Amino acid sequence: MTALWEKALVKSNVMTVKDDWIDYNGHLNMAYYNVLFDTAVDQVFERLGMGPDYVKTRGASFFTAEVHVCYLRELSAGMPVIVTLQLVGLDLKRAHFFQELRHAEEDWLSATSEQMSLHVDMTARKVAPWPEDILHNLTALAEAQADLPRPERAGRSIGIPQKAP
Repeated sequence: MTALWEKALVKSNVMTVKDDWIDYNGHLNMAYYNVLFDTAVDQVFERLGMGPDYVKTRGASFFTAEVHVCYLRELSAGMPVIVTLQLVGLDLKRAHFFQELRHAEEDWLSATSEQMSLHVDMTARKVAPWPEDILHNLTALAEAQADLPRPERAGRSIGIPQKAP
């Protein structure tokens, strides 16, 4: 599996912002940013051995426990986009990763997404350890990306300082 991973961010396929994803403000609706990020996660997790057949053949899956999206620049219909993924944390049951959504031709940053995924035993519907082969694949990705700097926007929180209005 290590040969599949370069010492770089993992890139999704190029995707296109669809016309019916544009909201009444004339830009990509916030829900569809998550569609693009989730599609990219599925592409990477398929390479890790957890594709569409994983639930059927292994009786397990991965669920999103938490996600934090930051919207930085608007996207319009027809724009080509690409998502990069960096694994920033891993343990026996969880994967913590950071994604950037960029214009595929001009390379400007549109949004970021930080996510915690949990490995789930679908029969028990409970969090369970990654199988040995999947943990090996995730570890190989983590090792390939070990020298990458931690993303500047990773670990952000949301809130308003407690000052009187």
